Amino acid sequence: MKGVCGEVLAALERMGIPYRYMEHEPVQNMDDCAVNAREMGAVMPKNLFLTPKNGKSFWLCIVPAEYAFKTSDVSKQLGSARLSFAPAEKLAEFLRTEPGAIGPLGLMFDGEKRVQLAMARSLEREPVLAFHPCVPDATVALAREDFFRFVQARGVEVHWVEV
Repeated sequence: MKGVCGEVLAALERMGIPYRYMEHEPVQNMDDCAVNAREMGAVMPKNLFLTPKNGKSFWLCIVPAEYAFKTSDVSKQLGSARLSFAPAEKLAEFLRTEPGAIGPLGLMFDGEKRVQLAMARSLEREPVLAFHPCVPDATVALAREDFFRFVQARGVEVHWVEV
């Protein structure tokens, strides 16, 4: 496997993190993602790349797919000015991905740790989580413990939010 997806999978293998991998047609929405995740026995959350208007900080916010994102609620919990969607150029620069393929596996490319991670507390209880490996035509499923082991190995702190 070549490209950014291959780099993600190789990193998981080097870290000894087991995963399940599935290629599929590029997804267009969260309903498409849910079908693939269910096939893998996983839950695929919504991943939002956010920044305040001043663009001084960046957040990857992971919430349940059915959550209607309320920027004021999340912003307040994170102690941030009101968050909105960050530019696609920053997404490509920091996480080496594009809208439609956003996910925490891209954090491996953020060596300067410019992106902070916020996650809905309810996802902490999900046994298997699914994410795009930085491309919209593949999904990787990780056991909860293995996902958090990946995050910890990247030196990223999880900021928990209630949604």
